[in-house]
Amino acid sequence: MVLVFMAAALALNLTPGPDMLYVTARSVSDGRAAGVLSAFGIAAGTLVHIAALALGLAALLTAVPLAYDAVRIAGAIYLVVIGIQLILRPRTAAAVAALPRSRLRVIFVQAVITNVLNPKVALFFLAFLPQFVDRSAGPPVPQVLLLGLLFNIQGTLVNVAVALLASRGSSWLRTSERRVAMLRRMTGALFVALGARLAVSTR
Repeated sequence: MVLVFMAAALALNLTPGPDMLYVTARSVSDGRAAGVLSAFGIAAGTLVHIAALALGLAALLTAVPLAYDAVRIAGAIYLVVIGIQLILRPRTAAAVAALPRSRLRVIFVQAVITNVLNPKVALFFLAFLPQFVDRSAGPPVPQVLLLGLLFNIQGTLVNVAVALLASRGSSWLRTSERRVAMLRRMTGALFVALGARLAVSTR
């Protein structure tokens, strides 16, 4: 059963989605370290969803439409705000060098919040993980936690690989201020688009 689960999980983790797009955008715009940290930030956010599923909070999002919509709109607004900030951020080399040293930590936190505020992740785990729970093997909650952790580890490895590939392939784009400005505007536009997509999405 675990092997079947891992095979299904790999197919899902290799399918481009908002998390992979976020990691790619950060890697291209801000470099390898930012992309890898984004991957780990998404992993941390996923842990929150796994815990929520174990506690029954994911079921609450399904049962209470207002709670689902509130989380969805909050996540959409957050992504749009990040996108606008990236579009408007300083573009000169001097201004970039003057950015706070906590910048990478901020990117990590943004990745966590972006993942946590996407209710579709919670609903995905609610729909996917229980299919692989064997009730004859013991209580379902420990099994859900184990399957969730396996899925998260595998997804993190995929996202780290995406970060490394994206940052390596775009390194030449960061050799001039004009290219850096273009990358930031593209990243900001992508985040705004992701936020808009989340805002208008349905279950």
